Amino acid sequence: MAPRRNSTRSTVSAGILAYREGGRGLEVLLVHPGGPFWRNKDRGAWSIPKGEIDALDDPEQVARREFAEELGHTASVGRLQELGEVRQQGGKRVMAFAGEGHFDAAELTSNTFDIEWPPRSGRRQSFPEVDRAEWFDIESARTKILSGQVELLDRLLAIVSESAG
Repeated sequence: MAPRRNSTRSTVSAGILAYREGGRGLEVLLVHPGGPFWRNKDRGAWSIPKGEIDALDDPEQVARREFAEELGHTASVGRLQELGEVRQQGGKRVMAFAGEGHFDAAELTSNTFDIEWPPRSGRRQSFPEVDRAEWFDIESARTKILSGQVELLDRLLAIVSESAG
């Protein structure tokens, strides 16, 4: 039997906020979660590509692995800088990194997960972990990203402006 998770301990994930200079200035890459629960949600539903880490995992390596698993092998990101940690609603902690990225959202090939769908039907269906990826300017990203991750956009802006100044 698998060990039970301690419900008082929050989950920790690691992820990457990829950015680039685009036609609209600084742009960030966000992903939309796949599956039936997120199908009709847009504002406040997008996220950085991320995944859970275990106590012995290297957060940067987990972030890079999840970036590739959620976007596909054509996604690349350069040197990473730490953005620190944020806490999402529900208590999940996200350790984030930022890096210049290159990715054509049309080439998205996310890994998948299986769930019983519809509920209590006895049938299992497979869904992509990420059903969309898109580059957003910072102001648009503020309306799309999960509220607990908005602070990452501000931290990225501080890093970019510091390196430009």
